[in-house]
Amino acid sequence: MTRFVIKRLFSAIPVLFIVITLVFFMMRIIPGDPAAQILGGGVDEVDPAQIEMLRERLGLNEPIGMQYIHFIRDILKGDWGTSLHNNMPVFQNIRARMEPTLMLTLYSTVISVLIGIPFGILSAKHRNTVADYTMTTVAVMGLSIPGFWLGLMMVFFFGVRLRWFPVQGYTYIAEGGLKMALYSLTMPAVASALHHISSLTRYTRSMMLDVLNNDYIRTARAKGLIENKVFYKHALKNALAPVVTNIGFSIAGMLGGSTVTETVFNLNGMGKLAYDSLVRRDYPQEQAIILFVAIIFIFTNILLDIIYKILDPRIEFD
Repeated sequence: MTRFVIKRLFSAIPVLFIVITLVFFMMRIIPGDPAAQILGGGVDEVDPAQIEMLRERLGLNEPIGMQYIHFIRDILKGDWGTSLHNNMPVFQNIRARMEPTLMLTLYSTVISVLIGIPFGILSAKHRNTVADYTMTTVAVMGLSIPGFWLGLMMVFFFGVRLRWFPVQGYTYIAEGGLKMALYSLTMPAVASALHHISSLTRYTRSMMLDVLNNDYIRTARAKGLIENKVFYKHALKNALAPVVTNIGFSIAGMLGGSTVTETVFNLNGMGKLAYDSLVRRDYPQEQAIILFVAIIFIFTNILLDIIYKILDPRIEFD
């Protein structure tokens, strides 16, 4: 297992290199001048001499190849750069915005797992019944509803009309405790989790039905084992292993999709910071956020592989 983890960590290096390279060049393709944005206007609205001086100071006048070399060199030295917007180290800005995004992702994941997996299991157990058709229909509807629209409807009904939850903002754990933090994130977490609940329900159902058709399940039934034991001990254990992989993709989707949720609910997390940095053409900040999310995604997948091994000891890692 240790050898596998070390091997996966080393294999992550080229992945991160590709991510860094793509982000660097894609940010430079986006229209807009960071210097003009910092000076408070477009290229035609600010003195060209001031723009040129600022570009020179920020190193934006260097050839793009030289900028890339400097960028890679700084990353290898542990320097992720300085924000063009507030002149603060980019990782310091990320750290200040990290809590809302990570809490939202964890909260949404817990909701997805606690609802999606049981629904998928029940749907498979009661296949071709009213319960199965109902849960399948609800799952399809959940996949079809846009997350931003659901968020706006929740804000209107549960925030404005019923006043059950705060309309916007996040209460930090240090300020109001874990309970208040989760309370302020309930609507965003539900809105973010809906799509993943539906996906997890359908995937769990599919895996359960696939396992139930295997020969060893028929053998277990032929030996006279009670149906619940066959279903929960033999089938469920083997079906959950690939479901864990789906949960990993859900976590990545929630991290990547936090921008929309955080914008709708006005949460000052990394997603909103990424959006604001993109609007400001803050290259170093945007690059650092994407790199940070990529690192989290890689480590999450390694952790899920370990859980995969625990659930199914027959799996051998090279």
